[in-house]
Formats: sequence, C-alpha cells, structure tokens
Amino acid sequence: MTASDPGGFMPSSMFRTRSQRRSPTSSARNTALRFLSVFVLRAMLAAGLVAAAAPAAAAYLQCAPYARAASGIEIHGNAGTWWGQAAGHYRRGAEPQVGAVLAFQPTHAMPVGHVAVVAAVVDSRHILLNHANWSGHGRIEHGALAEDVSANGDWSVVRVWYAPQHALGLRTNPTFGFIYADAPAEHAPSGRASTDEFAATIAAAIPAGTD
Repeated sequence: MTASDPGGFMPSSMFRTRSQRRSPTSSARNTALRFLSVFVLRAMLAAGLVAAAAPAAAAYLQCAPYARAASGIEIHGNAGTWWGQAAGHYRRGAEPQVGAVLAFQPTHAMPVGHVAVVAAVVDSRHILLNHANWSGHGRIEHGALAEDVSANGDWSVVRVWYAPQHALGLRTNPTFGFIYADAPAEHAPSGRASTDEFAATIAAAIPAGTD
C-alpha cells in the first residue's frame, strides 16, 4: 500500500515525527514528577528530624536542677557552691546514703563543680549515682557507678562511670562530701522547744495584771 492510500499504514518516518513532537511534553512531565518526589521526600525527612530532635531537647538538664529535683534538697546556684550553702541548713558528712547528694569540688576540668544523687550503696567503696550533664551535654544517667579512691576511704576522691568509654573515667575527682536531706542536729526542732515557744506566745497575748 502507498502513503496516499486512505486505508494503508503510515510510514515509520511519520511515527518518529509524532513521537518527537510528544517527547518535550513527556520529558517535562517526568522532570516535574521527579522534582515533586524529591520535594516531598525532603519535607518528610525534615519533619522526621524535627520530631526526633524534640525528645532530646526536652531531656536536657544541668546537674544542679536535676539533683535538686531528685533529692528534694532546695539549694540553688552552681554545684560548687552547694556544700557551703548547705551549712546550717542540711546535714553533711562523709558516709554515702541513698538520697544524699555527693558534692564535687570545682576543678580545672569542672570549673563549677558537680552534684549527683546517691541511688544505691553497693559496698564501702562503690555507689551508684543518678546525675545529669556528666557523660554528655545535658545527658541524664541512672545507676552510674562511682568508686571511692581516696587514701582514707572517706569519699574525698572518686572516679565516676563515663558512658562514652563504657568504663570508669580515668580522671580522679575531689569531693566535699555528702549533703543529706535532713537538717543538722543542732537545728532540728524539738518537742520541748515547740511547747515553750507556744507557751511564750500565749503568755504574751494575755494583758498584764489579769489572771
């Protein structure tokens, strides 16, 4: 059949011509689809990263606010000032007790000191600590091992578990001692003192010269 025959087949050259005419439109459509896919993928990835970062930001804490919340010891300010501030308000000592705060002295490595809460007493030389901002910026750790390496066994020098190394840190850290949540004995109110104060208040309220 010839090209002029109405019932004949179109020559291959005409198919190529029509195909070539369609190709710019198809190419543009494919480019647009690829662009849209990349855009959606990037948007989903960005949303996922933001969602993943939110819990980490919420968990960020410095050591002092964490120790205050975990122990109930109401001392504010840098960790290095806690030992001095506790004087006359909270009992202090060298014996580890659950719930007590171990106060670290400021050093070159820790210019503002550190505070950690005793979670458990393992033996005379080992305790477990709950604290924040030690193994990572703002990181909260529970049950971190601490070892007394002082010469006299008085917890004046300790080594503390360092999570990135999965071992006790090599650095030795001087401490002040332990701060306990109860008041010192000389400041603890007694029943007798409370009764005397109440009687004095009542007496002062009675006008002079009356029975």
